Order: sequence, then C-alpha cells, then structure tokens
Amino acid sequence: MDQTVTLNNGVTMPIIGFGVFQIPDGQTQAAVEAALEAGYRHLDTAAAYGNEVAVGAAIAATGLPRDDLFVTTKLWIQHAPAGSVEHDTVRAFDASLRRLGLDHLDLYLIHQPLGDYYSEWRAMQHLYTEGRIRAIGVSNFHPDRLVDLIEHNEITPAVNQIETHPFHQRAADQELMRERGVQIESWGPFAEGRNNLFTDPVLSTIAEAHGRSVAQVVLRWLVQRDVVVIPKSVRPDRMAQNLDIFDFTLTDDQMKQIATLDAGDSLFFDHRDPAMVSALGSRRIG
Repeated sequence: MDQTVTLNNGVTMPIIGFGVFQIPDGQTQAAVEAALEAGYRHLDTAAAYGNEVAVGAAIAATGLPRDDLFVTTKLWIQHAPAGSVEHDTVRAFDASLRRLGLDHLDLYLIHQPLGDYYSEWRAMQHLYTEGRIRAIGVSNFHPDRLVDLIEHNEITPAVNQIETHPFHQRAADQELMRERGVQIESWGPFAEGRNNLFTDPVLSTIAEAHGRSVAQVVLRWLVQRDVVVIPKSVRPDRMAQNLDIFDFTLTDDQMKQIATLDAGDSLFFDHRDPAMVSALGSRRIG
C-alpha cells in the first residue's frame, strides 16, 4: 500500500504522521526526537498546543534534511476588531515559523471554523502563492462551512482535519470531501480511549485474528479508508507499533464489522454548540 496521499495541488503527504496535541511542552522535544528516530517524517502541531518551539528543537537536533519532513501547524482564531485579520494571520504565521525554526511550512491549517476565517483564508492563499506554504487547509470544518469556503474562494483547501475514529467515522463527510478534492485527516483516531476503545470486543477480535494490537487495527482501518492519521504517544515502543501497519490488510468483512461501531456523533465537543463556540472564540493565543 502506498504510504502517502497526493493532495489536490500535487503535493504528497505521508498518510501517517506524529501528533503532539496534549504532549506537555517539557516532554515534546524528546517525544518528537523519538518519533523521528522511529521513522516518522510527518509532524503535526499547532500554535494553540504551545509546543511549536519544542517541535522545532527536535527537528534541529535530529539534523534530518528539511525536504525529508512534512510539517503541519495551525492558525488559531485571529482577533483584530480594530485592525486587519489578514495582517494578523501573516503575523501569526511568521511567529509559528520562528518558533519552529523553519523557513516554510508543508501544510498550514485554519484550526477552527470560527471568527473571520474568510480573511484568514485570503491571507493564507497569499502565503501559498508566495511559496511560503506548500499546501493550505482547514480543521474542524463541517460540510456546509467547507463547501461555502470552497465556493467563495480561489483555492480549495487541500486538507480538512476532523475528529475521525471508529465511533465517529465521518463516511458521508469523507465522500463529500473526495468529490470536492479535499483530503480527510483524522484527529483523535483512538477517541482518547473513550467508549473503552482498546477493549472493544469487535476491535479486539479483529486484532487477535491478525496478531496485532487494537491501536494497529484502528490505524490500519483508517489508512485503508485513505484517511490521513496522526497518532500521539510518548512511548517509543508504541510509536514504532503505530507505524508498523503496512504489512497486513483488513478484510472487507472486518471493515464492515468496524463500520457497525459508528455512533455518528462527536465524543468530544460540537463546533455548532453556542457555548463551545463562545469558549473557543474567547481564547487568545500569543
């Protein structure tokens, strides 16, 4: 199986990467260095995670050629009531680059579908045409907002990173994205262990049949669906295990069994909940 996907602008992206969400800043550099040593070449962070500096330090410490890496970070909601959101977007991008110690990004995402994200997108389109970003995309966009953004802008997002796991499978969303040329990317592939994912009887039975872990089965299920995935771990043994998913294949029947686990709802939060919109929108990132 090909271990990359090709985005709508021809850029190739590793289908499995290493995510650093919720890794404490003090542990991030060591975790990323271990991930790179294990073989990961796709890293995913965000300004909101507060660990871009540590990710950049790990990249520098390993000495890997920049062209061997695919680095993603994300733009937090910009607040410029008396100024320009487009200007603030460029400033936030430059700050992320400085923290990462890089001269360009492989992928830059709007982190939340909130605030004046149209101005943010216009600024990101400009950064893309300047060659400072190889691809631009979004995160947490529901289909209606994604389609609206596509139809009123010059560049179609290359990626939409959304909650995707066995209990919230996003099959209809993925089909719409495929029709529109947008690559789906999963955050929370293990649902952070909710719903007893790691002991789920369906997943456990399939894992036993292949002599694999439940985590490996979940990741394999995602990549067989052509979903980009960014599992997180601070343990080198699990990092290596999560990467070791390309030498077995789930059967059509096993894929159908996993499909029955879909409950169709978020296990975390709803971006259409007014209280959540307010909470996210009031958060400031320096």
